[in-house]
Amino acid sequence: MNNKEVIKQNQLAWDKKVVNNTPWSIPVTKEEIENARKGIFNIKLTAHKNVPRSWFPEDLNKKRILCLASGGGQQGPILAAAGAIVTVFDISMNQLKQDEKVSKENNLMISTVQGDMTHLHCFKNNYFDLVFCPVSVTYIPDVLPVFKECYRVLKTGGTFLFGSTNPLIYLFDNKNYDEGVFEVVNKLPFNSLDELNEEEKIDFLNNKEAVEYSHTLEDLIGGQTSVGLAINGFYEDVDNDKICKYCAKYFATKAVKTK
Repeated sequence: MNNKEVIKQNQLAWDKKVVNNTPWSIPVTKEEIENARKGIFNIKLTAHKNVPRSWFPEDLNKKRILCLASGGGQQGPILAAAGAIVTVFDISMNQLKQDEKVSKENNLMISTVQGDMTHLHCFKNNYFDLVFCPVSVTYIPDVLPVFKECYRVLKTGGTFLFGSTNPLIYLFDNKNYDEGVFEVVNKLPFNSLDELNEEEKIDFLNNKEAVEYSHTLEDLIGGQTSVGLAINGFYEDVDNDKICKYCAKYFATKAVKTK
């Protein structure tokens, strides 16, 4: 599949995930919005841990924030309620509709833009104070264009908050993975179609399943530093996946555009 085909497939997949109530598409509650208006909020870059409050500006009022590939009615509304000027950018229109729904119900000002996260040409250079990108680059073949674009749209001194899966989870046979049997069969980097035969690929695509990519730690961490971002925060995270008995499934980084 070429890049355009992958983007289209994952757009359809995420529209479907919203219909099926994936956890990343369930909007925040009115209580969470009210707490955020008082300066009390918790949001996630990964599955379980909340992002440290110290990773955000002390005062979010009027800060320009880009929630990148971050639709679903969760992070964007919380940050808007806390006083930020929020733009939510996502490939899935259904995800964006969740943000629009929460915005309307809670009288929040949020801009939503549909698009491919590797192309942020609709945004000016040096425009945002913060870019918030939860686990989402796993759905694109190449992460470096994302980091380049985030660097470009950030102001000097701006912050890039990033969540990702640990690439090692893609080593294992998918059919046995959910059963807690971790048999190494794949090479990294990896994508979802690598372990399927031609018939399985057709079913996979017709069922609107998301194509995932493993990338490498060199790309996910070194890619940020290669474009000029300085990483100054890091943590790992787990979920209910059986592999989390053995290792962390996710990690998050905080980086700054220093010049």
